[in-house]
Amino acid sequence: MTENNTKQPARGGLLRSGLIVSGFTLLSRISGFARDQIVAVNFGASPAMDAFFVAFKIPNLLRRLFGEGAFAKGFVPVFTEYRETRSHAELRQLLAYVLGTLGGVLLLLSAVAAAAAPLLVLLFAPGFADEPERLEAATYMLRITFPYLFFISLVAAAGGVFQSIGRFAVPAFTPIFLNLTLIACALWLSPLLEQPVYALAWGVFIAGIVQLLFQLPFMSRVDLLPRPRWGWHDSGVRRVFALMLPAIAGAGVYQINQLVNTILASLLIAGSVSWLYYADRLLEFPMGMIGIAVGIVILPRLAALHTHGSHQDFSATIGWAIKVVLWAGLPAALALGWLARPMLMTLFEYGKFGPHDREMSAMALQALAFSLPAGLLINVLTPGFYARQDTRTPVRIGVTAMAVNMVFGGVAVFYLMRQGYHAPHVGLSVAVVLSSWVQVILLVVMLRRHKISLPAGLWGSTLAPLFVALPLMALVFWWSTPPVEWWQFSSAIERLLRLLAIMGLAGAALLGSFYIFGVRPSDLKA
Repeated sequence: MTENNTKQPARGGLLRSGLIVSGFTLLSRISGFARDQIVAVNFGASPAMDAFFVAFKIPNLLRRLFGEGAFAKGFVPVFTEYRETRSHAELRQLLAYVLGTLGGVLLLLSAVAAAAAPLLVLLFAPGFADEPERLEAATYMLRITFPYLFFISLVAAAGGVFQSIGRFAVPAFTPIFLNLTLIACALWLSPLLEQPVYALAWGVFIAGIVQLLFQLPFMSRVDLLPRPRWGWHDSGVRRVFALMLPAIAGAGVYQINQLVNTILASLLIAGSVSWLYYADRLLEFPMGMIGIAVGIVILPRLAALHTHGSHQDFSATIGWAIKVVLWAGLPAALALGWLARPMLMTLFEYGKFGPHDREMSAMALQALAFSLPAGLLINVLTPGFYARQDTRTPVRIGVTAMAVNMVFGGVAVFYLMRQGYHAPHVGLSVAVVLSSWVQVILLVVMLRRHKISLPAGLWGSTLAPLFVALPLMALVFWWSTPPVEWWQFSSAIERLLRLLAIMGLAGAALLGSFYIFGVRPSDLKA
């Protein structure tokens, strides 16, 4: 007898799931920072490392385009619909077809990439044409690293399965294996090879296998580990890939946006690209721990609610996500702006990264801090479209925001240069702020056009406690943050401990003011 797997979407647990994803994201970022430091110490900056970075960048770029985010946006809503309305056998069949079709396409792509490796290297690094040794090294390593795309895309499919059934710990922990594997290969495999840097390429290849193998027992435990089969003609598979295409285009828009910013920065004074990079690295911490984490956990809930026609709960879930990211994100933005210099001095101001670099990066970070709340809102508003299997609207809005960023970025940089401003790269950060808020406004407008109304009084109830909390946090920052001179003459551990103490005091002030205002843990439940 066929089992009917139809059920109402599970209630509760969104905050707990978000904290799980946030915690593992933090561990991933910390291990990634350790990886970067170990690689830098062991290999430095050399032609061989340039070759490796190119060989890793190519499959990593394709992974970002359709191996992770784009795949989840197409797969999770369809998989959730099957889970809520079809039998378990039909759910396993969909998964078998998706895994087989995705795997088959990627195997073919890997074979083509191996044959065309020299051309791909020259496409991404045309300067290697005049340096045969670097071209040969990059080509060799690309043939090792490219299959990573095959493995990590299957990992993304497994992650989509776990997200759909409300189990977020496994996919959230999995990325840490890439950092751990690269660290291990840098320390122990590289001394055994004639070309030590090749160990990093093998580390990428091994990490893909390790991440996939780590997922398999957990998939088997929930009886969702079918034998992959080719299924291009299956209607569910076609729906998944049809939803993926606009999401891939959206990811491409983001990559183009990043490329344009890099090109504009490269036209400015030397160091501009690096200053923006370090500022963006610090922005990524709260963006990943808050916005991306909450966006991941609400997508399957929203997809299930849409399937069952629970419109009021659908709106309430988006409202909950907005409240969570603003309550955490606005204080984080204040911290980034106020503590920009202490953070940069604690993490980066050693060796060749000097006071001038810190000041230039700090100005960029202080501007980017205003984009953090917008970026967080984008991460929780777009699932409202993806859950309804509408991947086109967010892409169209993203293209508009990209155009705003490109035009305003060029105008701002040109204006600041004409005015003789010593840090014209800050204009690019300001352009990011403007385009991010334009994107938020357009997303809210389009949600209303799709008759998705946010809960009444959401903005007032969300922002009211912050009118008390943010000034109190600013007062704590002003009172507890020593002058720049203190940070300059302190050791790394002293800087770190002082920074943690300041952030701890500010966090206590935030929680205390929320409690006085009447906010209770129950207000965060969904």
